[in-house]
Amino acid sequence: MLTPSEIYQTLLAAYGRPRWWSEDPYQVMFQAVLVQNTAWANVEKTCAALGERIAPEKVARLSPTELEEMIRPCGFCKSKANTIFSLTRWYQGYGFDQAAVRAVPQDRLRGELLSLRGIGPETADVILTYAFYKPAFIVDAYTRRLLQRLGYSFPDDGAIRRSFERGLPRDAEVYGHLHWLILDHGIQHCKKAPQCQGCCFGAVCPSYPIKKE
Repeated sequence: MLTPSEIYQTLLAAYGRPRWWSEDPYQVMFQAVLVQNTAWANVEKTCAALGERIAPEKVARLSPTELEEMIRPCGFCKSKANTIFSLTRWYQGYGFDQAAVRAVPQDRLRGELLSLRGIGPETADVILTYAFYKPAFIVDAYTRRLLQRLGYSFPDDGAIRRSFERGLPRDAEVYGHLHWLILDHGIQHCKKAPQCQGCCFGAVCPSYPIKKE
């Protein structure tokens, strides 16, 4: 069975070094909420239309109705608007200062994020990793699917997180890049209906179709 490091290196060799989510921490937070239960293409289109209006100081001054209309194309606009407002108030508590947040221990920050309604473990870890460069391994549906097909059997997401945090350097860049690589691989090959032809794990994946002679 492949180690976490071997999975990372295999994906890196196949897809190259991925881009970072965004250098703007609030953009990461805003998009991390919008992408819940919707396609990434909807998020990109919505955020492109909003442009510079995605700034914490500006969002904090919006009415619920205004924000809901802005993000309507991403679905669940009322609940997502409530979460964005909660997240914005949380960030405001740190003066909208990325450095101030980064100075706080990771476990405390994760607890604060998880206390906000609408922020689950995946979204919290995305924010920690991409917005504040904290090494939080992100577990999502693509990660679970890939690991299951590679033969792993984990009892829960916590076990996945612990395994990969032990098997890789405690480095936000590594975790962020691996998350994006798994996403790319899931979109191109490891779909719900797998497209195994050309998969970089074809030689070792126990789920790879048996070749007929």
